[in-house]
Amino acid sequence: MRRLSVLGADPESFPPLEEALHEPNGLLAIGGDLSVSRLRAAYRLGIFPWFEEPDHILWWSPEPRAVIFPDELHLSRSLRKRLRQGPFRVTADSAFEAVMSGCAQLRAGSGGTWIGSRMQLAYSALHRAGLAHSIEVWDGCELVGGLYGVALGKVFFGESMFARAPDASKIGFAHLAAQLREWDFAIIDCQQDTEHMRRFGSRCIARSVFRDILAANIDLPGAPSPWHIERSADDEAWVTR
Repeated sequence: MRRLSVLGADPESFPPLEEALHEPNGLLAIGGDLSVSRLRAAYRLGIFPWFEEPDHILWWSPEPRAVIFPDELHLSRSLRKRLRQGPFRVTADSAFEAVMSGCAQLRAGSGGTWIGSRMQLAYSALHRAGLAHSIEVWDGCELVGGLYGVALGKVFFGESMFARAPDASKIGFAHLAAQLREWDFAIIDCQQDTEHMRRFGSRCIARSVFRDILAANIDLPGAPSPWHIERSADDEAWVTR
């Protein structure tokens, strides 16, 4: 049985991904902190934190990995219709902390607490550093949905989404995915295989393949921060798939 690695003071020191446990799938290490430098180092390797407060920080690298290639984005007929109707206004990087709070409230309501105060503080710091980004979905002046994640080079690592109105998070994600395709991003990391993301065209790839994709794209020039949605949602180029 493999022993779980305990992280030390060096923010860039992580064990080899092959040491991740099979059960629970992908658990790689414990401890450390949520500093900007450690989070940046983790994401560069395809590692992310996921834990429930007040427990110790847990670090994960699942096998296989669920991803979406932007060119393979799938939008259902009903979602394409909603996009053409344009029921909401979609922005980027205009209310990062409010989006994280919305995601945290949704998870707390379903019995989960992994987006706790430490995570919110840590990812807000990443946002200020230009590494974490949010998509906001508005009904007038009311925030009704959104999502957030981390971007390094041409890779976007999705973290969480929420909706307070029907289709709000789906519309936000559709805008994000189409915008990433416009910016020539190579991949959207979905972390875990879920039915919700399979509806958008996600598929599972081996950890080694995911690592190779990161190595080829993580140091490429990304989109300048803060992000902006540069196309209208009713543009047919967004909804052709």
